[in-house]
Amino acid sequence: MIKNIRVSGFSRRPAIALELGDSNDHEYGVKIAFKTPSGQLPKTDLLIVLSAEGKKPKLPSGVSVPPNALKSFGGESRETRFADAVEGPAARVLLIGLGKGKKIDPDTVRRAAAIAVQKAEKTDAASATFWIDLALGKQAAELGQALGEGIVMGAYRLTDFKSDPKTESLKKVSIHAVTDFNRGAKIGEMTGGGNALSRRLQDTPANKMRPKDMVAEARKIARLSPRISVKAIDEKGMAKLKMGSLLSVSQGSAEPAYLIHLVYKPAKKAKRRICLVGKGLTFDSGGISIKPSARMDEMKYDMSGGAAVLGTFHSLAALNPDVEVHGLVPTSENLLNGEAVKPGDVVTACNGLTIEVLNTDAEGRLILADALAYAEETIKPDAMIDLATLTGAVVVALGHELTGVMGNDQALIDALVASGEETSEAVWPLPIVDFHKKDMKGEVGDLRNISSPGTGAGSSTAGAFLSNFVGEIPWAHLDIAGTAWGASDRDYQGGPKGTGVGVRLLLDYLRKQ
Repeated sequence: MIKNIRVSGFSRRPAIALELGDSNDHEYGVKIAFKTPSGQLPKTDLLIVLSAEGKKPKLPSGVSVPPNALKSFGGESRETRFADAVEGPAARVLLIGLGKGKKIDPDTVRRAAAIAVQKAEKTDAASATFWIDLALGKQAAELGQALGEGIVMGAYRLTDFKSDPKTESLKKVSIHAVTDFNRGAKIGEMTGGGNALSRRLQDTPANKMRPKDMVAEARKIARLSPRISVKAIDEKGMAKLKMGSLLSVSQGSAEPAYLIHLVYKPAKKAKRRICLVGKGLTFDSGGISIKPSARMDEMKYDMSGGAAVLGTFHSLAALNPDVEVHGLVPTSENLLNGEAVKPGDVVTACNGLTIEVLNTDAEGRLILADALAYAEETIKPDAMIDLATLTGAVVVALGHELTGVMGNDQALIDALVASGEETSEAVWPLPIVDFHKKDMKGEVGDLRNISSPGTGAGSSTAGAFLSNFVGEIPWAHLDIAGTAWGASDRDYQGGPKGTGVGVRLLLDYLRKQ
């Protein structure tokens, strides 16, 4: 990628848990209970009440707080008020505002849930209860999903490499809400768990998340459900498949490359076959076209596309969409030694196209090329989506809040944009036109792996390069170089760490198929 800018093995856990029934190994710890808001509130260390601006918060029967706590609370978006309960089974009460408007914004609920679990942890609460007594109407399931996601995502922590990590106090979370809200919250629990797993993989240091560790994570996910299977093609197998483009990137590393192939088969007959491809560059030094040393540590995040695919598969079996899903993760390190690929070398992809490697730091497209061509030839999906931290140009174009999308099928692009709106993982279309494709033609080989110096449009030309490996299959490319880390803090994700971007987006898209 051109961008200057709990773990001893594979079973450590973020602070809060997902419960996914028979499809989960309870990797994330704490059980979330779902109840209706009737009867007596059980004893709890922290009661959380969400309230819209201008509305008086509705407390459960028997619970009261000092009058000034209610009087001073306005309900503005993300506004909080703590109060010790005067009477009732709750020790403390936390009021959180949802802002004003006729409709409640799901992302505000997602942020409020994250704020709540973080404040529960800071106050050493062992149990927390969400009391949802709002007029939700048709929004109930949607807002429930946002709350479930916010709880799990907001509680994510990576403490695996601390010599004396703080013991998390929060052990139990309960949601008291109407049935439709709870149904949505259970889905949010699943999608949020996939995001948290993806972030754990992203944030793990590169010496602990090598290509072989990505393979181990994929195998662990496959053990969650009999509907998921996995195989890992090693370098010998890739050589037989003539994947010279993918293999060229790992030439300078002591760590062997792999092509991970996950398959999810639904319980019912599959209506469609979808292939997800995620760039799994576990560390990118730039190779001989070496990167500046400043912030090179962030290049552990160059596997974020692969992490998104694994996070998606973590949640797939529990959500059980009626589509067959294939997940490909070409995973490799881009380092340099005497055997590393050199600028000007020519490599051959498995579809026979030759590529001039004019910049060894444009390596992501080289590993994706063989993965896409493999999918086109062997999987033959109805649609294909790849995710990659591919270009610094997309950060210049869209910043850290929007993922760029481009491809050869407008309906697929539109569907991903719509799922971005649904999940608050915003996606913005970028073009691939004939000019971009022409500029990627090589002089010595069929293609070149970077565009001409004066062309610009680095994200579109990278997409144009990839378009040579998908055939006629409807395909979309998501450039997540800006959104995979460094995004604005949204309480449930953001800041300098990984965001897990793509997981909730893909799950929303797959459920709609």
